[in-house]
Amino acid sequence: MSAKGPVTQFIEHHYRHFNAAALKDAARGYAAHLDAGGSMFVTLAGAMSTAELGLSLAEMIRQNKVHAICCTGANLEEDVFNLVAHEHYERIPNYRDLTPADEQDLLDRHMNRVTDTCIPEMEAMRRIENEILEEWTKADKAGEKYFPHEFFYKILLSGKLKKSYQIDPKNSWLLAAAEKNLPMFVPGWEDATLGNMFAGHVMTGDIKNVHTVRTGIEYMMKLAEWYTERSGKSSIGFFQIGGGIAGDFPICVVPMLHQDLQRTNVPLWGYFCQISDSTTSYGSYSGAVPNEKITWGKLGVDTPKHVIESDATIVAPLMFAHVLGW
Repeated sequence: MSAKGPVTQFIEHHYRHFNAAALKDAARGYAAHLDAGGSMFVTLAGAMSTAELGLSLAEMIRQNKVHAICCTGANLEEDVFNLVAHEHYERIPNYRDLTPADEQDLLDRHMNRVTDTCIPEMEAMRRIENEILEEWTKADKAGEKYFPHEFFYKILLSGKLKKSYQIDPKNSWLLAAAEKNLPMFVPGWEDATLGNMFAGHVMTGDIKNVHTVRTGIEYMMKLAEWYTERSGKSSIGFFQIGGGIAGDFPICVVPMLHQDLQRTNVPLWGYFCQISDSTTSYGSYSGAVPNEKITWGKLGVDTPKHVIESDATIVAPLMFAHVLGW
């Protein structure tokens, strides 16, 4: 093994059993998949952008250790919220002690709480709404349509937000993705804050064509074509952070290709890892063991499979650090 940094050395020496060993094995498997010429598809659920996963994920993208991302609309927008409004965020370490009246006070101050972190509505959400509404309106008037992430790529690459950056831009994973034009898939975007705002602008008539922003079915079609093309060049791994639609949506593309499009020569996912604290239980998809996915045609008998049952805000940065050799 080539020289590695202190985080990697610590993991290699101390992480020997149970979830710790699972983390190390999964990180080694991720690196081995890439070293063999494979690609990696990463999914982001939960509030990983507000957890500032960009501190490690952005470098993973820059170093070509992530080749496509599927994320929730919340993760898409919240990375940019943090980029332009970080100084206005408030941390509430005693959030477990808040009363309903305390929560109402936060609402009255336009501070939307995500566990111990409050996102400022005016400085973050409304600030970005003003910028992206300009792009929505321009596309609407021109009869053009784009995916949600493409509108974000436009405003980030235009440079119009640079004067508003409140963190080092190298720690924004979406900016790193935009600079690489990384393939991105955002199913269920309409349930995010900006998705709600877009719906509102359509209802008020500011946007005439609801299809100005392309959504789920078109994302699935685009994913099917991307997977077909990319898997012909390299094995594609699936690295899932959390559960929900960010993971459920893209993993289904393989059985869709096989069963609905009869592209039976398309290979299965070549590596699988999920970080989840979801309890395996009756009917739980997020908590289902990987072998259940074999019965759905998503994974194969020989697909390397890893599950780390822990907090993704702790595990994902450590795994990325190990893959990066930090």
